[in-house]
Amino acid sequence: MDLLADLIPLRQHCQAWRTQGLSIALVPTMGFLHAGHLSLMDYARTRADRLVVSVFVNPTQFGPNEDLDRYPRDLPRDLELAAAHGVDLVFAPEPQAMYFSDHATWVEVPELAKGLCGASRPVHFRGVCTVVTKLFGLVRPDVAVFGQKDWQQLAILKRMSRDLELGVEVVGRPIFREPDGLAMSSRNVNLTPEEREKAPAIRQGLLVVQAAVRAGERDAAKLALMFRAHLAEKLTSASVDYADFVHPESMSPVVRVEGPTLFAVAVFLGRVRLIDNILLEV
Repeated sequence: MDLLADLIPLRQHCQAWRTQGLSIALVPTMGFLHAGHLSLMDYARTRADRLVVSVFVNPTQFGPNEDLDRYPRDLPRDLELAAAHGVDLVFAPEPQAMYFSDHATWVEVPELAKGLCGASRPVHFRGVCTVVTKLFGLVRPDVAVFGQKDWQQLAILKRMSRDLELGVEVVGRPIFREPDGLAMSSRNVNLTPEEREKAPAIRQGLLVVQAAVRAGERDAAKLALMFRAHLAEKLTSASVDYADFVHPESMSPVVRVEGPTLFAVAVFLGRVRLIDNILLEV
């Protein structure tokens, strides 16, 4: 497995593979890898001849009061895990390699970024789209694989790749969970023991809503109240950022659950912001 930190060698390496007629898969990450990331790599390994994983805590997707400095990092461990899962190349640049000092170009999908995480993190998806576009340009992958826990991000990147004719198939893969149901996230390590013990209540709240839909409830406002009531009882220290129903592709608000609907939530536990979602089928 190769480790690169500079853009030109990365571009040359991937170009050499393409000259040989080899297909390339890309798994972009911010590192501190967990089983969810590894599942993306395992799937990507089946989709292409060569597998590139990026490890980059992208500063442009963090707002001024967010957790950039506290985001967990452990590159040596990440490299061991990547090698064990068949990764051919890890790209781990420093911010100054990815952004010129006078960087002035941004990529956005504003219509899909208005709600959910985009409402409370206004620069987040601009940073995500810009860095992923740069990675697509450097690697020129045939397929890029992302987790469905960040469903809004996945929908935005699919639309971006389609609208800009980037030639990359953007694929989403299922959420990986801890045995108690908590969605795996690099940020989980920042939870206190008490917060970690109670955090599965978020997933349980999603299942409460799913059960209500299966029982016939269709009103999104009533369903959202059920989720909030569940958290108020089971996770009293939590603060709900959002608990919204949207169309799974357009991210437009849904007032009645009459077809496939995404119920997405963001919850603060202390200083840690956790996201999760469930696709409701009627």
